[in-house]
Amino acid sequence: MSGADELRGRARQMRDKAKELEAAAERATDPAERQRLQDKARRLQEESAKPGEGTGMDPM
Repeated sequence: MSGADELRGRARQMRDKAKELEAAAERATDPAERQRLQDKARRLQEESAKPGEGTGMDPM
């Protein structure tokens, strides 16, 4: 797998995880927990929109 493929795969995984966190936030009954999950989902979405950042890969 090429580096670009790995980055795309990592970004997709981050977006998928963000969707899971958003769903969990909707189900959360505790307002603090809901906010924490929403914040984490937002960070993952932002990070997945920046290819090469936050993926742990050396950009060379």
